[in-house]
Amino acid sequence: MAAVHPSRTHEWWRDAVIYQVYPRSFADGDGDGTGDLAGVRANLPYLRQLGVDAVWFTPWYLSPLVDGGYDVADYRTIDPAFGTLDDAEKLIAEAAEHGIKVIVDIVPNHVSDQHAWFRAALAAGPGSPERERFHFRPGRGEHGELPPNNWPSQFSGDTWTRVPDGEWYLHLFTPEQPDLNWNHPDVRREHEDVLRFWFERGVAGVRIDSAALLTKHPDLPDFTEGADAHPYIDQDEIHDIYRSWRAIADAYDGVFVGEVWLPDSERFARYLRPDELHTAFNFNFLACPWDPDSLRRTIDDTLAEHAPVHAPATWVLCNHDVTRTATRYGREDTGFDFAKKRFGTPTDPELGTRRARAAALLTLALPGSVYLYQGEELGLPEADIPRDRIQDPMHFRSGGTDPGRDGCRVPLPWKAEAPSFGFGTPPGTEPWLPQPADWARYAVDRQSADADSMLTLYRTALGLRRTHPGLGDGPMRWLPAGDGVLAFAREHGLICVVNLSPAPVELPAHSALLLTSGPLDPAGTLPPDTAAWLQA
Repeated sequence: MAAVHPSRTHEWWRDAVIYQVYPRSFADGDGDGTGDLAGVRANLPYLRQLGVDAVWFTPWYLSPLVDGGYDVADYRTIDPAFGTLDDAEKLIAEAAEHGIKVIVDIVPNHVSDQHAWFRAALAAGPGSPERERFHFRPGRGEHGELPPNNWPSQFSGDTWTRVPDGEWYLHLFTPEQPDLNWNHPDVRREHEDVLRFWFERGVAGVRIDSAALLTKHPDLPDFTEGADAHPYIDQDEIHDIYRSWRAIADAYDGVFVGEVWLPDSERFARYLRPDELHTAFNFNFLACPWDPDSLRRTIDDTLAEHAPVHAPATWVLCNHDVTRTATRYGREDTGFDFAKKRFGTPTDPELGTRRARAAALLTLALPGSVYLYQGEELGLPEADIPRDRIQDPMHFRSGGTDPGRDGCRVPLPWKAEAPSFGFGTPPGTEPWLPQPADWARYAVDRQSADADSMLTLYRTALGLRRTHPGLGDGPMRWLPAGDGVLAFAREHGLICVVNLSPAPVELPAHSALLLTSGPLDPAGTLPPDTAAWLQA
């Protein structure tokens, strides 16, 4: 592997490229149709060649998999569909041998209804200590037949479910994901122990799911639109939890990245204070349309909100919850909105791919760290899942109006001519989600042999990012550019130019052309929806 420039050897998380693995869909090592840890271990050389610094795994714990593993039944047990704890420990160790760190996913807001605590709470009945670990309440109405409050769900549907003894329990997501009561000392102790459990097994960091939802107003009051404070999002008490977590992480030299969706930049920055989380996901950038003014404003706002707490920004184009980039950018409205994610939404694949290539270079040139969702390096589009194969609860809870998130979770294509495109599933066994029939063109083996493929672009860009001292963490400044063009300079003479205008543009003066997302015009100008890295 090429030498790493010095800025990437100190506080690695400030400018790391982190690859997100959705275990069910990365690679199938045992041939049962579901991806697993054996499949990941077999493909660690692929990740090393790609050039990533770390891998973030979405939940691999014991789970009924009602919500893709985010309904955890036991944090210390690997789900049998993925392997064993021994497999996980071997994976962490083998990844380290390849120079790749491992980040695990913790879901502290809720557990599975199959978790031992919740089963005990149901058995113990009203008023029991076991129920105090959750939010059980009597209902409203003459006979308790109405939910305790009107809180909106993070998914479609209700947030309260009534049990046979008449009480109701809170779940901000599905009924199979009961919310924990973070005012209970058992809940706090358990999660601190879980953090130690995984840090002691060598993980480098923890991604915190729904990080702003843990603490609720103690009175569980009704939600009022436009109120100054939300009853369950971003409660002030949540910061005490993350301060205690940070002390644990510091003892193991571990890091945190929080899933924090907040419109208030000042309150967002509180999570990134030096004694709390190291980083948080940047959803404003992910949700931004392919528009030069919107992108520049989002980049400026992101850097500004991180600056007061000296935290690095994170950049991400896609994850396991949103429409894939090549499809999203091929639509007229490329902003992220679940309400616009419909069956059969018209898209221009060629335009989307061209923009996705340019967006890759834009993202990798920005200061901070980058998250790369599996399959983005292959340029995978969103897959259309037949209605009878959809598994995502968002689809069912929406009454079938939302196709859900399965289209971005389809198993990866590895070999163009192999059964299930080399995912690992043998003939006669279907992958857990169906792969589109035309995905041979996206297969790893075919793209590896193509100098112009998306995979080659990512490998080249990540190689440059790893070795060029101007890329990664550090300052940036905007350069003068025409309408519809983003141009900025990094240190050591690195320049990034992205043409979002409808016409070709001249490149700034430079001594070398390092990389482009597509070919230049014969006159040497940068075509529309194309990006370039230059050396001044």
